[in-house]
Amino acid sequence: MPMKLPFFRSKKEAQPIQAEELTNVPEHVAIIMDGNGRWAKQRGLPRIAGHKAGMDVVKETVELAIKYKINVLTLFAFSTENWSRPKHEVEYLLRLPKEFLHIYLPDLIKNNVRIETIGDFDSLPNYTKEAVQYAKEKTKNNDGLLLNFALNYGSRKEILSAIKSIMKDFDDEKFSVEQVDENLLSQYLYTHDLQDPDLLIRTSGEQRLSNFLLWQLAYTEFWFTDILWPDFNEEIFVEALMDYQNRSRRFGGI
Repeated sequence: MPMKLPFFRSKKEAQPIQAEELTNVPEHVAIIMDGNGRWAKQRGLPRIAGHKAGMDVVKETVELAIKYKINVLTLFAFSTENWSRPKHEVEYLLRLPKEFLHIYLPDLIKNNVRIETIGDFDSLPNYTKEAVQYAKEKTKNNDGLLLNFALNYGSRKEILSAIKSIMKDFDDEKFSVEQVDENLLSQYLYTHDLQDPDLLIRTSGEQRLSNFLLWQLAYTEFWFTDILWPDFNEEIFVEALMDYQNRSRRFGGI
């Protein structure tokens, strides 16, 4: 089992560990970016200030994912439950993708990042859809990090939608009942082109899934931190990656 490496080698030689020193890097990392509102409240700021600060951390986290050779980064950006928040906050959250891409899309293209989304994309406002679709088109031929935003995403809705589609295709005699298994259901999910996450990170101290990737996280390693999302940084990210080094993933076996 690999030894747990310190983020810095020593006080005298404060050099972060190198990507090649992590021998068991997760291929797919999913993050529940939690704590923006509390971060703002602690500073006497409106909640949207926390969301703005969190947006900038997304850019930094993408760069870290590239640095540490992660293949897929899935970020929980807006849930189906977030619609119940105050109207002005919802509108701000749904404008953040446009603002983020306006500022950072050139860098993402330069870094060979491909952008995708999961969730009920069609129900998003036009200004969100247009910005995201433009970014998808501009990055569709990139073959580096896949940056996957969960937008208007809810796992229960995803699974229900998959079941309805399966029932329709069954009625159309596209397969028999004996052919319905885990692999078939997975092909009807938003994530049908993705491998399941290897590591889930959730910030802010909460230890729940909040209706995120319930099917896909069946054998994912979980890692929780009290750090609020706007304070998430390389040291915290590497701490999660180092902890993953020491996990033994048996998938129900020995």
